[in-house]
Amino acid sequence: MSFFAAMNVSASGLTMQRLRMDVISQNIANVDTTKTAEGSPYRRKTILVEEKLEPFQSFLTKEQEKYSIGKGVRVSKIVEDDRPFRKVYNPGHPEADNQGYVSMPNVNIIEEMVNMLSANRAYEANVVSINTSKAIAMKALEIGK
Repeated sequence: MSFFAAMNVSASGLTMQRLRMDVISQNIANVDTTKTAEGSPYRRKTILVEEKLEPFQSFLTKEQEKYSIGKGVRVSKIVEDDRPFRKVYNPGHPEADNQGYVSMPNVNIIEEMVNMLSANRAYEANVVSINTSKAIAMKALEIGK
């Protein structure tokens, strides 16, 4: 694996984790949003991640590199969680139904905070990977001195 390939894999991880943190932040910000532009409560969002596909050139050189290392990750799409909305009894709320229940977003703040910590740790791990790759490259350059 080349130096730049290692950097590209870590950079794709950084990009994906940053988007993941942005989506989690949006979920946390909308934990009490009972009415969106569509007229329903806010629906929790999450990202789908997949491995980056190899470019065509890599198939031509596959025989030269018997041990294939991944090319990184990418976000394939952002999807809405289809879990049901929470029902909260609040008869004074303007969005309450006939029984006094309000449909609240399907966002669990504890789950979102755990996901945020996980994304933060993964982001930090990718930064450490980049810094380690840089340190290895610098030490390799010192060999010739």
